[in-house]
Amino acid sequence: MSKTYKVTVDTKTFIRFWLVILGFAIAGILIARAATGLLIIGAALFFALAISPLVRKLAKLIPGEGIKLPIAIAYILVVGALSAVLVIIIPTIVNETINFARNLPETVRSVSSSFSWLNDFGHTIGIENLQGDIINNIQNFSSTIVNDFGANFASGVAGFGSFIAALILVLILALFMLTEGPTIIDHFFMTFKSSKKANRTHDVINRMGDVVSKYVSNALTIALINACCTAIATLIISLCFNLDPGLALPFGLITGIFSLIPMFGSFIGGCLVALLLAFNIWGAGLAFLIYTIVYLQIESNLISPKIQGKGLQLPALIVLASVTIGVYMFGIIGAIISIPIAGCIKVLLEEYSKSFALIEEKKEEEKKTDDKKSDTKVIAKSA
Repeated sequence: MSKTYKVTVDTKTFIRFWLVILGFAIAGILIARAATGLLIIGAALFFALAISPLVRKLAKLIPGEGIKLPIAIAYILVVGALSAVLVIIIPTIVNETINFARNLPETVRSVSSSFSWLNDFGHTIGIENLQGDIINNIQNFSSTIVNDFGANFASGVAGFGSFIAALILVLILALFMLTEGPTIIDHFFMTFKSSKKANRTHDVINRMGDVVSKYVSNALTIALINACCTAIATLIISLCFNLDPGLALPFGLITGIFSLIPMFGSFIGGCLVALLLAFNIWGAGLAFLIYTIVYLQIESNLISPKIQGKGLQLPALIVLASVTIGVYMFGIIGAIISIPIAGCIKVLLEEYSKSFALIEEKKEEEKKTDDKKSDTKVIAKSA
């Protein structure tokens, strides 16, 4: 015979339960509404941590007290570099795409002229002039790209304008984080100066900042090496195939930017440059693809281990999983910031394990103390 149990809940517990559920729901709605703002604040924090090593180096070189002048110089250098990258890369990609669309029909015509079997194959399937139809379709496709480029460009200006506005806001927030952030954090933890837990929290925050700063500075160094090598290789290939030597600088910047993406960024950037070169001469694209394969071997076996060292000591599985999550959450930006975020999570887990170990040690010491006290009492009673 089964027993029935009756659970009674008082009114206060019932109300508190639903208030907690309601609070979580409201918090989720507010976070969803403020997602863009939170992303901007996170990007500003990441940028501030990334630029902090440059600020510290400039502070050591510039005499006098204060950090505002090194921050201003660092900002001028970084913003100038970003502006130069945009000014150099975007027109080059646009021009190469338009040239490819314009030259595509003639390229296909010259290549397909040796493929006389196309018409023979067309006759077998009931098409009289298969070769001519392919060329006409490609010509119509390229004409559509060229004609619609102005409209697509105009529609993209609005999105680019919002991106620039968000970028300016990120730069302003990062500036305030660099100038006032350390002071605010120090003042906050000074109120808990006697608390060991607060001091340890302060140390953890500093360690997380160092993780991001070191990773970004090392990644930028590797990206700069990649950009310089690509520029030299592109210059040599351009001279060999009678291409414009001015392509060396923008193509170097393209591979440098893509190399900031962990694991696959350098390969993607190299393939993109090879494709852009192949738009002009397919032999140049093939030559650059061979260079990319050779360089990636050198980078992965010599350059990256030398600069990054042991790095964050994250397993390859964790790195790949972090990059995958970052890409699907925030796109390319998420791929770039995923590894330092994983490093910060590792710092938190290490600190949690240390805290847990300290708690266990404290419990063991208390247990030993209690055992000694009980033994002393037993001895005293027996005496």
